[in-house]
Amino acid sequence: MQRGFLCLLLALLTLSACAPIGPNYAKPGTPVPDFWNTGLQADLNSGTPDIASWWRKFDDSTLNKLIAIAETQNHDLAIAAERIEEARALRGVARGGLAPTFGASGGAERIRESETQHFNPPNPGDRYAAGLEAGWELDFVGGLRRSAEAASASLEATSEVYHDTLVVIYAEVANSYVEYRTLQRRIALAQANIASQKESVDLTRDRKTAGLAPQSDVSQAATNLATTSALVPQLQTQLAATRNRLAVLVGRYPGSIDELLGGRSSIPRPRESSSLGIPADLVRSRPDLRAAERQLAAQSARIGVAKAELYPKFTLSGTFALQSANSGDLTDSASRAYSFGPRFRWRLFEGGAIRQTVKAEESRTRQALAHYEKTLLQAVAEVETSLASIKYERVRQGHLDQAVRSSRETVGIIKENYTQGIVDFQNVLDAERSIFANEDSAASSAGQLALYHIALYRALGGGTKMPAQPILNDKP
Repeated sequence: MQRGFLCLLLALLTLSACAPIGPNYAKPGTPVPDFWNTGLQADLNSGTPDIASWWRKFDDSTLNKLIAIAETQNHDLAIAAERIEEARALRGVARGGLAPTFGASGGAERIRESETQHFNPPNPGDRYAAGLEAGWELDFVGGLRRSAEAASASLEATSEVYHDTLVVIYAEVANSYVEYRTLQRRIALAQANIASQKESVDLTRDRKTAGLAPQSDVSQAATNLATTSALVPQLQTQLAATRNRLAVLVGRYPGSIDELLGGRSSIPRPRESSSLGIPADLVRSRPDLRAAERQLAAQSARIGVAKAELYPKFTLSGTFALQSANSGDLTDSASRAYSFGPRFRWRLFEGGAIRQTVKAEESRTRQALAHYEKTLLQAVAEVETSLASIKYERVRQGHLDQAVRSSRETVGIIKENYTQGIVDFQNVLDAERSIFANEDSAASSAGQLALYHIALYRALGGGTKMPAQPILNDKP
């Protein structure tokens, strides 16, 4: 009898070492284009991607400081970091299911049986007990191992979500900073044009006093000045909102970064060439893609967890206790009691619920694969869009710079001709409106070009290094 019992235990332990049930995960082999569809720019090439600290390419010390502050004080990053701790703890919970369990119990109670139970006459007395309990679920189909596998992959996915949050925060800080400097530039240009237009108002008044110009010239000049002046408060409102948004991104209250931002400064733009790599590099460089792949791995493992419910679960359990009606006899050898042996539980019939659960997990896995493939498509499209945006914004900026040069040359000539009475004041108004519009558009274009570069770095996964090995070493 004892030999048969040992053989049964050995058989169960052998089964628990078998390969786990469910599909063995393999990374998706989704095809990726060999080259970028949009032609590379003059300062961009297809070498090894150099995007880990892309903001330094703008050669702006204030931007570098803001990024450094955001890395340690941004609250979205703090939340993402805590989610990693949560996922690590949940992985520990899943792995705990693979280990034996131990417990202790004990108690003392006064007992009196019912007097109406004639087959068991009243027998008031005491009962004392203390003991140990142990149990171990033998994972012979691998459901527990698949659960631990899913938890590990989920932890890795959560780590990649943190990295993706880093990418987003870097880009948002840089975007807000560029927008701030662009607004400062636009305000400065507006104020310079206001000063010039005030001179035009004085000019028309002098000519009216001399009887050389009508009152309408003065009114038109004053209207033009007021229109331009009205734009400045609007830009200042946007400047304040952008400064406050930037403060929140670096984890500070509004007004606390004014000293760091300082006075007016030029609009940042890249100072050196960059390497884009090839589309296939995105699979490694973009943390949102890596997160989607790890989420797919976790979901694949959950199929095995669901399938394990189709099979019986075997548990080795045992107890050792000391039981006595007298506390003084509790440690006596005669008070010992124990039991041990295997048990099993099998969900034989539940109306097909288990198989439907398996189908649901398989569907979720296909959904996760589709999400990964969609994320990859979007990643390639975002890079292509950023490349095209940079290309055509440069062309636009060239035209605007030429328009500014021509406008500045024109406005001086027109004002001189007006003073000599060769042209009417409408020509002066048109020239002043043209130069202000062109200068404002050129400043906006310079800022937009910087924003397109930031969008490109973000699309490439800029801010994180491409890992050569799995993201997390799979250790407790």
